[in-house]
Amino acid sequence: MDPVFTTLVVVIALTLVFDFINGFHDAANAIATVVSTRALSPVVAVVYGGVLNLIGAFLSVKVAATIGSGLVETDYLTIHTVLFTVLAAIIWNLITWWKGLPTSSSHAIIGSLLGAAFFSSQEAHDNIHWGKLTEKVLIPMVASPMLGICLGFLVMTVVMWVVWKMSPHTVRRIFGKLQIVSAGFMALNHGTNDAQKSMGIIALALVIAYPEREFSVPFWVILTCAIAMGLGTMCGGWRIIRTMGSKMIHLDPAQGFAAETTASVIIAGASHFGIPVSTTHVITTSIMGVGANKRLSAVRWGVVGRIVWAWVLTIPLTFGLSGLLMSLYRLATQ
Repeated sequence: MDPVFTTLVVVIALTLVFDFINGFHDAANAIATVVSTRALSPVVAVVYGGVLNLIGAFLSVKVAATIGSGLVETDYLTIHTVLFTVLAAIIWNLITWWKGLPTSSSHAIIGSLLGAAFFSSQEAHDNIHWGKLTEKVLIPMVASPMLGICLGFLVMTVVMWVVWKMSPHTVRRIFGKLQIVSAGFMALNHGTNDAQKSMGIIALALVIAYPEREFSVPFWVILTCAIAMGLGTMCGGWRIIRTMGSKMIHLDPAQGFAAETTASVIIAGASHFGIPVSTTHVITTSIMGVGANKRLSAVRWGVVGRIVWAWVLTIPLTFGLSGLLMSLYRLATQ
């Protein structure tokens, strides 16, 4: 059997595993707030989020195109570049899931791709499109969390202005229902942005394995990635859900609605422009902004500090891990 084809099959299988892990690792993005406020039961919430994640994956392929063709130069890459990209991202996701840290699966796969690409050949500098990396990854990586905090604070201010004459019981009743809608919008946009990363990786592997074909995302890739992420979300990610839904800040339904609405708007905008933004960073900072509106002490800043450190380290560590795997492979095959 053709070794390239065999490796391609392994890459596709591992990418679907990554997508499944991404689903339960990032399930908290869509449902942590709706579970913590008890607007939905945990079981109903994960099924609800999983179905909408699956639907969202069919809405666009712009982010997949950025991942698969916008960040790296395929001329110098091999199928093993993609293999070690996925392996490194899976390892990092499992470590951070075990620690209950809501890190970015997006940044894990991007950091791994950059590291494996950089160490794939002697033309390391030419393997990465540095301009696109800055435009599509580095600037949004800084801007989106800042926007999450600021917009979350603003949206919560508007919500408080709207409900200030209402009784607490009325506010809980109204926003308990509205939050189900906002959680669904968040899950839909999560699928639109996050499932695209795996689609882009598989499409990149297909182009490398068969150089004569143009970059595209076949329907079967969209379908399998959507199903894998949806199933992963349905399995839940309870360690991370607890971190985001209760350890970082205690949310009421109005705050949950404000956080989810804020994050959904930001992620939808990013998906429209093909930006692989971190849905984890956006929802987490939206929760911070909403909580800070109530009072700064409402946010448990010690937990936030652990999360931020994991954010900062994700791309460098996954870059190094995939680069190490790629380098060891090149040494072993010389």
